[in-house]
Amino acid sequence: MTLTINSAFDGGNIRLVAIHGNRVDLEIVRDHRSDFYQWFYFRVAGLAGKRVTFRILNAGDSAYPLGWPGYQARVSTDRRAWRLIPTRYGKGALEFDWTGEGQVAWFAYFAPYTMEMHADLIARTAAKPGVVHRELGLSLDGQPIDCFTLGSGAKQVWLYARQHPGESMAEWWMDGALDWLTSDAARDLLAKATVHVVPNMNPDGTRRGHLRTNAAGVNLNREWHAPTPERSPEVLCVLKAMDATGVAFAMDVHGDEAIAANFIAGFEGIPSWTDAQGAKFEDFGRRLAAATPDFQTEKGYEKSAPGKANLSMSTNQLAERFGAVSVTLEMPFKDHAPNPDAEYGWSPERSRHLAVSCLETLAGMIDEI
Repeated sequence: MTLTINSAFDGGNIRLVAIHGNRVDLEIVRDHRSDFYQWFYFRVAGLAGKRVTFRILNAGDSAYPLGWPGYQARVSTDRRAWRLIPTRYGKGALEFDWTGEGQVAWFAYFAPYTMEMHADLIARTAAKPGVVHRELGLSLDGQPIDCFTLGSGAKQVWLYARQHPGESMAEWWMDGALDWLTSDAARDLLAKATVHVVPNMNPDGTRRGHLRTNAAGVNLNREWHAPTPERSPEVLCVLKAMDATGVAFAMDVHGDEAIAANFIAGFEGIPSWTDAQGAKFEDFGRRLAAATPDFQTEKGYEKSAPGKANLSMSTNQLAERFGAVSVTLEMPFKDHAPNPDAEYGWSPERSRHLAVSCLETLAGMIDEI
């Protein structure tokens, strides 16, 4: 049976270059109106009994080529379980082999969380008691920016994810967060805080199979100083809602290509920095590391110098604008090296569990924020 390659579906991204027998040459497609690319997600049919080598030829010119060494692609034959597949990187190409156990398989940069899955998340969460659903606005492609509000406490908490759509682990985190927030376990937190949740900031990029940008080729996490309807309506509507409530604590959920660990980044360089505000951020990290082996504080980004924070990024903008304890959470595309899993690597289920640990940690210190 002839091999066929397809990515013409929700979140798909790949371009077929050539098929040479059992070797398939591919390229990742750039984000629309952008030079960013790294996310891939495609289906292969006609595999049964064949050993096929896949080569992504333009991996070396991708957005973050330092992310490829030590990385392993994901494969699924049922679109539920996504396992690691041995992967090689050299001479600018990413390669992996697959022997067809069935007729069809799917390959991805990380386990996908598509817009159809997002719709399911919205439906089941909105049906739960105590949940208020709002559409804060529309994306450039006309998709809703969904927001849930839970709780009645005075502390205003905002959780938002998927500014960079290729970081699908971020919405898996949201999946776990919303399950916990709609359970009895969240009762104490929701008595002291009102929690606003935006599970997907970038639905257009998600559906289009982008790595980092929206339908206009704009990186939303560089728009928070001055969002506009023409470039970044997604940020504009969320920031407007935040202005209406204020923000005491915020978490922006992401994935990182290069660092094989979970970590947080803060707002050290903002003009209005205070040691008291920074101490709360540091305390959150220490408590989270004590709560789960799936988090650590040794690896992470370099801190900004005083007064040098980029206020176009959400974490810095919210800390400066509201005096919030503002946190960027990063999860790996690789495995979590301090606590690895040889079969699944960093996975959807571990992302969901980390969300619970984050919220339990927040609940334990909400009085101090």
